[in-house]
Amino acid sequence: MDNLNQEIIVRVAEAADKKYAIIITDEMEASAKARGTGIAKRSPEYIEKKIDEGKAVIALTSKGEWVGFCYIETWSHGEYVANSGLIVAPHFRKSGVAKQIKQTIFRLSRKMFPEAKIFGLTTGLAVMKINSELGYEPVTYSELTQDEQFWAGCKSCVNYEILMSKDRKNCMCTAMLYDPKDHYEPEETKAFFEENKTGLERLQRLKQWKFLKAFRKKDKTGTGSGTLKSFFNLFH
Repeated sequence: MDNLNQEIIVRVAEAADKKYAIIITDEMEASAKARGTGIAKRSPEYIEKKIDEGKAVIALTSKGEWVGFCYIETWSHGEYVANSGLIVAPHFRKSGVAKQIKQTIFRLSRKMFPEAKIFGLTTGLAVMKINSELGYEPVTYSELTQDEQFWAGCKSCVNYEILMSKDRKNCMCTAMLYDPKDHYEPEETKAFFEENKTGLERLQRLKQWKFLKAFRKKDKTGTGSGTLKSFFNLFH
């Protein structure tokens, strides 16, 4: 509890923060294993590169203890941006710091890439809620970047075979997107989440049941596209 009472500073990462790279990547890997799902595995050198590029946000206590991290990736020549690798140290979870990190990395993304579409893939309802409050909406995979490098990054995820069996049209994660040129207001996407959070939670469970069952049967069918209003039609 003492950790949660400490002042937490969330800011753009600096060169001196590269000393936290190993603990960040170790926690990313441990968290992915615990969830049974995974983000693309990253090396400490990759995290250091993001810090050098000014494309990372870090959270630390006033005493210098590492709390959380997130970084920016760009795809399709800067047309798409992903706020990736969000991770919070276990004893600081449920403290609200993840929301602070997401808000900070979102603002940094908008500043660095004002024309880019910002997207994310997540299995966590808490992250979906935070994204919704920023103006993201759930979308189909067809609305994400088709950059081969992005999808190659999924190879280290435990669900990669499921993704490929679905022709990269769907997987265990829910896709969310913020399009600066065509988007709902944060009040609308937040309201949508609150009205449908039970359905979104059920959708995640349905994906787990349906996809794993289909994968066991070597089912190669995919799904169509959708929008905020028709998102749930994906599984009808």
